[in-house]
Amino acid sequence: MVQSRLEPVLATLTLNPALDIQTGVDVVEPENKLRCDAPRQDAGGGGVNVARVIRRLGGRASCVLPLGGPAGQSLQARLAAEGLDAVVIPIQGETRQSFTVLDRSRGAEFRFVLPGPRLGAAEFRAVERALDDLQSRPDVLVVSGSLPAGLDPKRLTRLASRVRRRGVRLALDASGEGLQAGLEAGVWLVKPNLRELGAYLGRDLPDRDSQLAAARGLVAAGRAEWVALSLGREGALLVSADFAGYAPALPITPVSTVGAGDSFMAGLVWYLARGARPEAALATAVAAASATLMSPGSGMARSADIRRLRPRVRIEILTGP
Repeated sequence: MVQSRLEPVLATLTLNPALDIQTGVDVVEPENKLRCDAPRQDAGGGGVNVARVIRRLGGRASCVLPLGGPAGQSLQARLAAEGLDAVVIPIQGETRQSFTVLDRSRGAEFRFVLPGPRLGAAEFRAVERALDDLQSRPDVLVVSGSLPAGLDPKRLTRLASRVRRRGVRLALDASGEGLQAGLEAGVWLVKPNLRELGAYLGRDLPDRDSQLAAARGLVAAGRAEWVALSLGREGALLVSADFAGYAPALPITPVSTVGAGDSFMAGLVWYLARGARPEAALATAVAAASATLMSPGSGMARSADIRRLRPRVRIEILTGP
């Protein structure tokens, strides 16, 4: 599939990708052997999941990611099976695995997330070179997911500044030191959840007024052009210098929560990067996240579910201070 030059060129960076493994058992309990279902494996990690959903929305995003060991080889094979373009930086460490188990007796999902390998200084420089050498300079680079263990967050700040100097818009979904590092450089779009933004600002955001003021504060300070604040079961806010909108969550009973935030990011970036109205971008983001909640394990949103759910998303335009 050749991408039209009328469409934006997108890329994702996943610094700590994972081979996601999902299974189920009748009940999770200590000591006894737990007889599991046949496992499902998917390519995972924040940016990888974003690229998977952008593909299902009709777009394309190249995946830039460091991979190592047999798990890394398996992850790369799954990217190819989904028709995703991958720029792989070989590393010495073993790509991590994440393990999700569904306890059918309670309808509860248990998620075990391993830390992943460290990236050496030379390996991180190879990541930077890979971004510089992409065949087509991306219009938007999505940096999403956790940072590798031991990575100096200042490296992410320098990377964000480097990307901006090349005229690439940066969309960031990170927490803790990763969020702080990206915002220090300034980004095009940032997508924290309520807990992450509160931790960054050092204060609680208990109501809609305080949440809206916090998002507008990031925009006014030049930290981000767009702030998408995930409110969990309460929905989401989208704020820029001249737009503020709220979308309540759809009444979905989750089958799995894996990748819902990444799906939200995918819908938002794909529509905003194409110049769509922010109302349409927010509606698509909520529909994509909701569709992923309906998909087992790390299967991610199905295209048909996104199309079906999108008209049900209600957008409220916000005014006031």
